[in-house]
Amino acid sequence: MAPLDGEWVKSSHSAGHGNACVQLMTMPGGVALGDSKRPDLAPLRCTRTEPAAFLRAAKAGAFDLPRGG
Repeated sequence: MAPLDGEWVKSSHSAGHGNACVQLMTMPGGVALGDSKRPDLAPLRCTRTEPAAFLRAAKAGAFDLPRGG
């Protein structure tokens, strides 16, 4: 797996501490997602379309837990 050599980008909505957020980095053919609290963990690598598909599914309730259970 090719090493990541770009720059991590953090959300403007992240906590002001700068070390408690999801980070994104563009890479050839996709993006990498990292956890700023755990830089020792390997980042998740996705194609460019996978994060958008995940967000669409989450907004549609695909991952909601049943109520009352």
